[in-house]
Amino acid sequence: MPVSDRIPAAGLEAQGIETRANLHWNLGTARLVESAVARGEGKLAADGPLVVETGPHTGRSAQDKFIVKDAETADTVWWGKTNKAMTPEHFAALKADFFAALRDKDDLFVQDLYGGSQPSHRVRVRVINELAWHNLFIRTMLVRPEVSALKGFDADYTIIDLPSFRADPMRHGTRSETVIAVNFSEKLILIGGTRYGGEMKKSVFGLLNYLLPVDGVMPMHCSANMGADGSTAVFFGLSGTGKTTLSADASRTLIGDDEHGWSDTAVFNFEGGCYAKMIRLSAEAEPEIYATTKRFGTVLENVVMDPETRELDLDDATLAENSRGAYPIDFIPNASAENMGGVPKNIVMLTADAYGVLPPIAKLTPDQAMYHFLSGYTARVAGTEIGVTEPDATFSTCFGAPFMPRHPSVYGNLLKERIARGGVDCWLVNTGWTGGKYGVGSRMPIKATRALLNAALDGSLNDAEFRTDPNFGFKVPVSVPGVDASILDPRATWPNAAEYDATAAKLVDLFNENFAQFADHVDEGVRQSAPKVAQPA
Repeated sequence: MPVSDRIPAAGLEAQGIETRANLHWNLGTARLVESAVARGEGKLAADGPLVVETGPHTGRSAQDKFIVKDAETADTVWWGKTNKAMTPEHFAALKADFFAALRDKDDLFVQDLYGGSQPSHRVRVRVINELAWHNLFIRTMLVRPEVSALKGFDADYTIIDLPSFRADPMRHGTRSETVIAVNFSEKLILIGGTRYGGEMKKSVFGLLNYLLPVDGVMPMHCSANMGADGSTAVFFGLSGTGKTTLSADASRTLIGDDEHGWSDTAVFNFEGGCYAKMIRLSAEAEPEIYATTKRFGTVLENVVMDPETRELDLDDATLAENSRGAYPIDFIPNASAENMGGVPKNIVMLTADAYGVLPPIAKLTPDQAMYHFLSGYTARVAGTEIGVTEPDATFSTCFGAPFMPRHPSVYGNLLKERIARGGVDCWLVNTGWTGGKYGVGSRMPIKATRALLNAALDGSLNDAEFRTDPNFGFKVPVSVPGVDASILDPRATWPNAAEYDATAAKLVDLFNENFAQFADHVDEGVRQSAPKVAQPA
């Protein structure tokens, strides 16, 4: 296919951009890999993936993200710690400097892509990169139009990503030299000072999270898959809770691993690729994802590679604990060709509870589901600072606060309405610790998690005997075939029940302190779903 067929009629002048750069339009995977290697941006591993390093930014720069506060956003964005404001004047200066930087580039790589797989609920996104591997990354992650659609492509939004750009806090109103600036009025996103590819994909996610609720579509930070009978399950969860791992199940059809919309007719993937954690990935525990590390077309970020043999060491965290792999969704053998499924029958909320308090699975009422959705709880383990020995509770509303521009109640109410309309079963699944908190207990066995999930998704868990958790009030199965019954009662797995009770009381308090910010925005049933410290028998 001649490259000219990939050049749209509306060029960069449609975005007001003038440049002397050699423009590389909508290149395919092989040509972008060749360009990245030739330009010294990355190297090929022994089995074919492109291996790149992102430098000091090995994750998102959450504190460097801004939304322009203007007439469009002043009353529609949930301003605060997560959504920080930039003035129109600062953005104008930033835009002028970005456009000036574009004028002097020798090469620019441009992709025209879709955010969203359902045609009636997608946005057309043009992404402009100075790095070939970034262009390959975003082409891999978003939905790729047919070549026949590229000639007439007319972008709704534009992303310009220049890692070499350095923001000026005085001139641009930024915190540092790194910036992610979103202007909903001008339909423009500017990313500078970071080589972490995930900034681009999450910018599109934030964009859809702003646009879709207006049309009654529920945007979700979740993975999704389908059973043999076509029933869809969605898995909410923060990074490290198992969204990608648990959705890549050989017995189910994968819809997507990270970002979806729930419309009246479908659960649809926002993306055309997956972005999985690579650190300590194993062929035994995650065979489908592991296989992508041996495929040409996969992009591996910060994965350590032997310079001579080009063999990968997925256990080596020297470059980053957050090493990542981006690969087309069809690299997973049982992926949906349409990137869509029916409306969900089950919702699973994943948490990695490092306190060891929550059971491996619990059934939630609709009110409890909204409570836990707005809470968005997980717990990170102790870091590397001297003296830090306790787990760190993290509450990220809607299981994705950094990407939710509107008030959480907008998303929470959409979820509650759709649960009620579809009679959806809701589950809370703890993929964290059992037998004690982090440092004492052990990680929840993935085989047990999969067995419990299979029982929930095939409907058989609904027939189990349940007890009521004395702290959280949700229903917990007493026994499930194929699962050691002792693991189902977290208090019984602790060597010291009194220590469990004290830790549970602490976690209950943390939940209640966090939820105070939402109490006035929910109804009484949701407020009554808050946990309460169990009273001694």
